[in-house]
Amino acid sequence: MNQHTLDSLALRSDFRAIARWVEPRSTVLDLGCGDGSLLSLLGEELEVKGYGIEINDAGVLACAQKGVNVIQQNLEDGLRLFEDDSFDFAVLSQTLQTIHQTAAILRETVRVGRQCIVSFPNFGYWQHRLSVIQGRMPVSKSLPYQWHNTPNVRVLTIKDFEALAPEVGLEILDRVVLHDGQPVRWGANWRGSLAVYRVKRR
Repeated sequence: MNQHTLDSLALRSDFRAIARWVEPRSTVLDLGCGDGSLLSLLGEELEVKGYGIEINDAGVLACAQKGVNVIQQNLEDGLRLFEDDSFDFAVLSQTLQTIHQTAAILRETVRVGRQCIVSFPNFGYWQHRLSVIQGRMPVSKSLPYQWHNTPNVRVLTIKDFEALAPEVGLEILDRVVLHDGQPVRWGANWRGSLAVYRVKRR
């Protein structure tokens, strides 16, 4: 495993779960791909053919510098560029909470990907709950922004996502809940700070 891979894994603990579920030499669409680190990692380790969608200019530039194929587009506008089942995997890696049209983008994600991987910070994590009880919005490793500069427009818990999934036509295939990169085996909705799901269209 090279240094870039090690740096990427250290940067984002959900990358480990995502990489474990993605099949070698598959096609991957990363929605809200940021600087392209995940696609770069998957390309190096699994030889995937990856494409990213990113709205931020700096993210698009970083993707180009990494050699990652990227389209500059606002996810809120939908995924009309892509036909049904265009990719083996579509990924929403800590992007869901930044989107206004949550149900619509989840439906679009499972439309274009045969399987989809969704990760998000869990607002139900006990320290987040404690912050709210104490009268402040939470700031943590999984929610690192202050209330006034956060890109997050939604807050959700593990139970919220699992309630929404069948309403928008998602079948949950697998789940891993993490805290500080380690799996949480019990009490996931209050002990886990990050959730990662593998889903498909029902």
